[in-house]
Amino acid sequence: MDYAYKPKDPAGKYAGIVFVVVLHILLGWALISGLARKAVEVIKKPLDAVVIQEVKLPPPPPPPPPPKIIQPKVQAPPKVQAPPPPPFVPPPDVPAPPSPAPTITATPTPPPEPVVIAPPPPPAPPAPPAPAAPAKVEIGVACAEQVKPEIPRKALQEGASGVVRAQVTIQGGAVKEVQILSGPRVFHAAVRAAMMQYKCSAPDGTTAVQEFEFKVE
Repeated sequence: MDYAYKPKDPAGKYAGIVFVVVLHILLGWALISGLARKAVEVIKKPLDAVVIQEVKLPPPPPPPPPPKIIQPKVQAPPKVQAPPPPPFVPPPDVPAPPSPAPTITATPTPPPEPVVIAPPPPPAPPAPPAPAAPAKVEIGVACAEQVKPEIPRKALQEGASGVVRAQVTIQGGAVKEVQILSGPRVFHAAVRAAMMQYKCSAPDGTTAVQEFEFKVE
């Protein structure tokens, strides 16, 4: 789309030029007629300057002093002088009264109370007799029927030998307890098993000791 150049309207330009020319003409006429001079005189008139002074208020008066409290004077009581002491007068000598003779009064002594003799304590009861120790007899007399112990297989393999000493307690015609006193341990079980099979005739509580000698040939 093409735009064609359009020149501005010269009428507005000419109107501005005419206004400026007319303004200059008016100013020149004003200078000639003296209006301008009057304007200058008005400008040259002295200007009155008014100075506003700052008003300072006086400070408030100080508060009145507090009233003085006048305390009444207390007069001290007059001093009273003590009267002088009376003159010393020694007391008259008074003889001491004679002391009365001491009176001896006899106080009757009560007769002594009779001594009561307590009877002797009764004698202590005798101690109960100690239980009798179990009688010890020969094993052959106490137990007529005996069983010979067997040599253990372990003792045969090791070739062990020795003497075993054992004690039995008889109860009810048989051996109740077997106590090994000494000897190789490998023979203890065999001795105990054999003695528990004994048949005895000794009274109850009887103890007997027996020795067994083991030899491996």
